[in-house]
Amino acid sequence: MKWHWEKISHRHFSANSGEVGFFRHSLPFVAAWAIGALLLLAIGWTTFMNSLNSERAAVEETALHEAETLADAYAERLYRSVQAIDQMTLFVKHGWETAGTSFRLESITKPGNPTTSAGFHISVIDRHGFLLSSTLIHPIAANASGQPYFTVHLRPGPDYLYIGGPHPGTFMNQTVIQFSRKLVTADGTFNGVVVVGVEPAYFITQFDEGISGKSKLIAILGVDKKVRIARIGERIFDAATQPISNELPLDSPSGRSTLPGEPWFSDARDRYAAWRTIEGYNMITFAGIDQQEIFGPYWIRHHNDLWYASIATALFLALSFLAMLAFARLSWRKHQFDAIQATYRAATEGGQEGFYIARPIEDASGETTDFKFIDCNERGASILKYRKEELIGKSIRSVYHGEAAKGTLHLLKHAMSTRHFSGEVKVRAGDPSGLSWLYVTVARPDGDLAVTLRDISDTKTHVTELERLTNEDTLTGLPNRHWLYNFLPGALESAAHGKHLLGLLFVDLDGFKSVNDTMGHEAGDELLRNAGRRLKEAIRPHDYVIRIGGDEFVVVIENMTHKSDASHVAERIILSFHEAFRLTKGLHSVGTSIGISVFPEDGQDADSLLKNADMAMYWVKTTGKRNYRFFDTHISEAVQSKHEIESELRHAIVHDQFIIHYQPRVDLASGEVSSMEALVRWAHPTKGLVEPASFIALAEETGLIIQIGEQVIDKVCAQLAFWSHTGQRLVPISINISPKQFHEVNMADTLVAALARYQVPASLIELELTESTMMGNSLEISEMLSRLQAMGVTLLVDDFGTGYSSLSQLQELDFDVLKVDKAFTARLEQTPAGKVFFSAIITMAHSLGMRVVAEGVETLEQIQSLKALRCDEIQGFYISKPLAPSTRQPNISDIAVHHRF
Repeated sequence: MKWHWEKISHRHFSANSGEVGFFRHSLPFVAAWAIGALLLLAIGWTTFMNSLNSERAAVEETALHEAETLADAYAERLYRSVQAIDQMTLFVKHGWETAGTSFRLESITKPGNPTTSAGFHISVIDRHGFLLSSTLIHPIAANASGQPYFTVHLRPGPDYLYIGGPHPGTFMNQTVIQFSRKLVTADGTFNGVVVVGVEPAYFITQFDEGISGKSKLIAILGVDKKVRIARIGERIFDAATQPISNELPLDSPSGRSTLPGEPWFSDARDRYAAWRTIEGYNMITFAGIDQQEIFGPYWIRHHNDLWYASIATALFLALSFLAMLAFARLSWRKHQFDAIQATYRAATEGGQEGFYIARPIEDASGETTDFKFIDCNERGASILKYRKEELIGKSIRSVYHGEAAKGTLHLLKHAMSTRHFSGEVKVRAGDPSGLSWLYVTVARPDGDLAVTLRDISDTKTHVTELERLTNEDTLTGLPNRHWLYNFLPGALESAAHGKHLLGLLFVDLDGFKSVNDTMGHEAGDELLRNAGRRLKEAIRPHDYVIRIGGDEFVVVIENMTHKSDASHVAERIILSFHEAFRLTKGLHSVGTSIGISVFPEDGQDADSLLKNADMAMYWVKTTGKRNYRFFDTHISEAVQSKHEIESELRHAIVHDQFIIHYQPRVDLASGEVSSMEALVRWAHPTKGLVEPASFIALAEETGLIIQIGEQVIDKVCAQLAFWSHTGQRLVPISINISPKQFHEVNMADTLVAALARYQVPASLIELELTESTMMGNSLEISEMLSRLQAMGVTLLVDDFGTGYSSLSQLQELDFDVLKVDKAFTARLEQTPAGKVFFSAIITMAHSLGMRVVAEGVETLEQIQSLKALRCDEIQGFYISKPLAPSTRQPNISDIAVHHRF
């Protein structure tokens, strides 16, 4: 024991040491990867931000240049306007000083003359401030001697053009900018002024060059830096409402600058500004470009670029992280493989599997042409009939020959490209092993291949035989229903892909029952075998005949181009049955009733096509027999009857019309009742007691089986609780669970609730599941069955041999009991094959740890045969018919058949 713990401790320490060593070795690479990714990200973001800053600087430079251009253009326009006004004052000054009072301004007052238009007026004022002449039509009586444009010229000095600020006009009710020059007499004495009054808007409304933005600003300032007039977009401001809050910091005659909204502009918007001084007139033009407007497109691009850059960064980081993980994972896998490769001999030398390492051999072009054994275990060498030292170093072509060499090389090349292969391989001629089947696993952890071979010849032979028995009708040798349901999905998919029609002929033998009843089962079986052969002779070579049960056959017709192809086959079948059958017990004539459904017109799946073909066959049966008919909508009138039954079923569920009868199951060894099967009956108010065969199929189809099943579980638990009060030892009750109920309802929860409600132990409940219930998600089915078994519930496979189960399914799902369908029980005494098949089922079930129950036992001879075959339990009319519930649970003495054993 001490050595054992030391061995485990050493192994644990070695594993941990291996992991630590791996991570210590890989950490620098991972760190370098992460640092490299971060450096690349930093470089990318630095470049990106520099690009954004450069673009911002370019936008600012463009804005300042635009402001300069605007200020220059406005200055030039303003200069020309003021110069024109100055010329006008000089003209009037010269005229007045030359002509005296005979020079009258009123004489030039004409409509349309710019000097007399609204907002533009010329006046002559004498030295006392009174108006002498004017272009004003209705001047106001006033004196101008106190006005700045008058008093400024009283001072001695040279004549010059005075430009005032916006002020109310002296002789009119309007704000104007006054332009004035003084008048003098011949001896140079002050003699008055000539003044031009211009509305401020005149200087700004006519300038539209570059004023396209809503917040672009232009303004006229005096040399005192006070605003004369301003305009923002289409809005014009005067001195009283002007948008410039404070004296602008214009520290040079001309220049440009970036001015914040606070404190310079009343709208608080930052602007790129430029200004120009008009030489000779003491005026300054000012232009401001709104920062928000000029940067609007830039900020949109900036936001989008940042968004895309952030997404790219996230993707880059994610990809870098994934790449780092992938690198670490690959490194770890290689580390693991190295460890496995170093220790594989210890795990394989004593096993039954052959293990090999094969290295590819390449030609000059790099193409793999062969493989060489570079290592193997003793078992692997013995499989190929070599000693280990002889096999190592040999090539595939030198060990394998013929088809085996081609197949082996093809498999290994495929595994080289896909890195993995596992599956069953049929051994070809030229294989040195001499086996028939191998299970091959190939892995490619690096450049070499790790190959494992396991001999499965015996298992495959056994499974193949079981599969043949599962897919073949034992009486006729034809494919059976199980084969049909496996075949049809692929055939329908192929037909849909190739855009072909596929026909199903549902064939029922007319008159078979009479032969079977009057001449016996042997004659019936002989007739069925002959009918199967005759059907195969009547169809096309590539069509299929399937016996699905009783006297019913299905013919599958593929690659049809017209529906008439199916009718031709049906006619040949009907014609072939015109001749009587020569049986051992004489001549017997039977006909055929054939229903036809065609894919895709009559159904998209196997069930729909079979159902519709069956419905069409039934129509033929009820309208004269010995004919055929295609399915059509008129045939579905029978569906109305189904609807009526469905409605009655719903009523029966609501009004609790279902009762339970119980059929005993007897242990062949002890002769005692071992269990009872719960069989539902419908207590119909008008039809009496209705057998389940009349409504269970419809209940399953409509989903009502779920509610009926829940009522059955509830009634069984209630009955067990009632019987428990008698004090007798109770045997379990088995309940049939439909596939729909099992797959759509949580059976464990349903049972737990019912058992708790009636205080019944789970060991008294058995669940019977048909083979079709096992079709579907095997993992979910297995989990549910495991949960039920953990509760103590016994699980039975019901009607085995009529459904779809396989050996692998039975082994995987771990049932407790297997109930063999009554059809196989009936054939026990009919043919030797019947006993052989039943024996195979019992052997298989016992090997899987399952008890076997024979259903439909009706004769003592059957019981004797079943005892000889080591069948565990029996059930059938020979023991007892289903019994109505009584005050106590029936035992073997109650059913009075113990003497028959």
